[in-house]
Amino acid sequence: MKKLLSGLALVAAAAAVLILASPTIRQGEPSMAGSAAPGFAFELDGKPAKLGDLRGKVVVLNFWATWCPPCVEEMPSLIRLHQRIASQGGLVLGVSVDEDAAAYDKFLRKHQVTFPTYRDPWKKISSRYGTYMFPETYLIARDGRIARKIIGPQNWDSPQLVAYLDSLLRSN
Repeated sequence: MKKLLSGLALVAAAAAVLILASPTIRQGEPSMAGSAAPGFAFELDGKPAKLGDLRGKVVVLNFWATWCPPCVEEMPSLIRLHQRIASQGGLVLGVSVDEDAAAYDKFLRKHQVTFPTYRDPWKKISSRYGTYMFPETYLIARDGRIARKIIGPQNWDSPQLVAYLDSLLRSN
């Protein structure tokens, strides 16, 4: 009986850890909302750029990698999202943590990634955001402040995300 109770206690503890660590529990992370998005330098269309240069746009900042199955899974909906919001003053900006430049370039061609993406093999940008699990996305409002942090792959075509992004795009 003692072994059974010990086993049940262990299972309960493991379940609690899994529930608290699950992406749906951690969505939004209110402590991030309203804080200024950490700036960083990158290349946009082959030219040096800074996140601050995008102020006035709604930025969907997505940290991803080619070796991450959930990242690959959400890529088609991110591409569609970028196509949908580009004319409304929004853009998807991908930051890949891939170390292998050839694999990264091959992935971009194979999946016809149309949104701007930057390879950060040293993970300097993701670490500034506290991102260590991929994919992870920050929705940045036009004023350069983080509106929301989303952990895990998303269906960017979902009615909830479409409505939320539409509200960000309508705000000044």
